[in-house]
Amino acid sequence: MAGSITNTTVPITSSLSKLQSLNGLFAIYKKQGPTSADVLNTLKETLLKEAGVQNPNPRKRKKQSLKMGHGGTLDSAASGVLVVGVGNGTKMLSTMLAGSKKYVAVGELGKATDTLDATGSVVLEKDFEHITRLDFEEKLQSFTGDIMQVPPLYSALKKDGQRLSVLLKKGHKVEAKPARPVTVYNLTLQEFKPPLFTLDIECGGGFYVRSLVDDLGKALSSCAHVRNLIRTKQGQFTLEEHALHEEQWTLEHILRSLKHCSESEQGVDYTKPSEADT
Repeated sequence: MAGSITNTTVPITSSLSKLQSLNGLFAIYKKQGPTSADVLNTLKETLLKEAGVQNPNPRKRKKQSLKMGHGGTLDSAASGVLVVGVGNGTKMLSTMLAGSKKYVAVGELGKATDTLDATGSVVLEKDFEHITRLDFEEKLQSFTGDIMQVPPLYSALKKDGQRLSVLLKKGHKVEAKPARPVTVYNLTLQEFKPPLFTLDIECGGGFYVRSLVDDLGKALSSCAHVRNLIRTKQGQFTLEEHALHEEQWTLEHILRSLKHCSESEQGVDYTKPSEADT
């Protein structure tokens, strides 16, 4: 999955000039349901309306006057921290988000789905009564450190320029991407009440929590999928301290929380899309 940058052309007003002068990074809270791109467009619409722009169309790609992007897509069904770059801050997304990410994931044993989460159709059911907490914790050790992981079929990774998830929904046959190296810094079992379990995960870029839970289920001679997923940290931004909720999507709140670009960072292009980690 890739970060997203869109541009909007609007008339210049005093409030809009302040908005357009923003350069840096801030974090917002993404709720369950909308895509990360939809959330970004809603944020832009809200800010443009506050600046006095009527009926803004954040999807129009014309002369840049409000440049905004997000780094590291969250699945529609996931919630939590989404880091946003504004102005020259879009050039900082890759470097500023190169650090670890943290998630809290609730999984369910005994059922596998085609999407590896609760939005999909159940494709397999297996017994899980044999799994103990000790079994689970022992298996977690083999998923910690530098490991190989196959990304989910239902993802924003692309084939011939189209997202795999879109191709699947259109009925096309899609082959799994090859396994690739990812890093898991910390992986702990917080709660174990079969069939449900809760994991705390700290990982690097390109990691998919859905694939982890699916692989864990298989390793335990059963199957599993993600019931609920929350990103609690992205780069230096945490859910509790930094993520602005929808009622806080105002110029005033963003000015308070904005991490500004340094001159050296503004001079380097870091707009290469970042992959998702869910």
